[in-house]
Amino acid sequence: MRYTGLGATGVQVSRLCLGCGSFGQGMTDWTLDQAASRPIMEKAIEAGINFFDTADIYSRGQSEEILGNLLKDFALPREETVIATKLFYPLGDGPNSAGLSRKRIMHSIDDSLRRLRVDYVDLYLIHRFDYHTPIEETIAALDDVVRAGKALHIGASTMYAYQFARYLAAADRLGRTRFSVMQNSYNLAYREEEREMIPLCREEGIGLMPWAPLAGGFLAGTYESGTARSRSSLGRHEGYDRPEDQHVVETLRRVAARRGVPPAQVAIAWVLSKPGVSAPVIGASKAAHLDDPVAALDLVLTREEIAELEAAYTPQRVIGPIPPPEDAVSGAD
Repeated sequence: MRYTGLGATGVQVSRLCLGCGSFGQGMTDWTLDQAASRPIMEKAIEAGINFFDTADIYSRGQSEEILGNLLKDFALPREETVIATKLFYPLGDGPNSAGLSRKRIMHSIDDSLRRLRVDYVDLYLIHRFDYHTPIEETIAALDDVVRAGKALHIGASTMYAYQFARYLAAADRLGRTRFSVMQNSYNLAYREEEREMIPLCREEGIGLMPWAPLAGGFLAGTYESGTARSRSSLGRHEGYDRPEDQHVVETLRRVAARRGVPPAQVAIAWVLSKPGVSAPVIGASKAAHLDDPVAALDLVLTREEIAELEAAYTPQRVIGPIPPPEDAVSGAD
């Protein structure tokens, strides 16, 4: 395993992050109970992965609980284990059960720590942009979480670049903790983040930990376009079903065939080659799903191969971030 800095922080993380969205039952037909999750965790640890990502919404807290239990079972040293979790989506029906208000953040961090069975998380991320809470309130609450020692760093996921820029500006203006990481959707079949978000992050020293680097298995050939898994990987209705998406896959397969490796290895190697990427988030519902990502660490693509892969892409509309509602509020920045 190789290790690198998490953005501009001093935290050293494995070049692959294990996404634990498959841990816990109830959300989809591909999530797992603790017994079925254990082999995945064991294989990740054997490979040298020290970076684990979850969220309170994954199976409504079960993912955090299973991750916490397995970390204890495998007795990983806390000082060498990097844990990330997220909040935003509702866990109940109450008016304060969702979003990024101070009240929600203060309750959510304590609940996540209890489920994870730890005193702090290394990275606490906001899952989406909250149009109904002033950004100053969110920034101040997250900073207080850091000052209380309940999180070491904060991050964000899946929003428009202008929204992330507003959070960064507010943190600077208020003298509060800045975001260190952006977890965004980024893969060979969806590269719209290259327009604004990735340049912004590189300029600001923000580390990237892309999710869905295999487009929910679409680039690996595990799932066909338009399936529930491919749709959920990007949060859109279509699910990688453009003709242009098929062209990307065909090119990927051609490059992989010349190398004599599975397409998934080439797809992950491409993400790892991109400047600013600290660690892509690798989801797995079987232990074998980690084989290709781990092998990709030793696969160095040539400039010609990268150019060929990228030439197959056709730009599309920006998808993933939540569009603003009519009753959105705005901060003062």
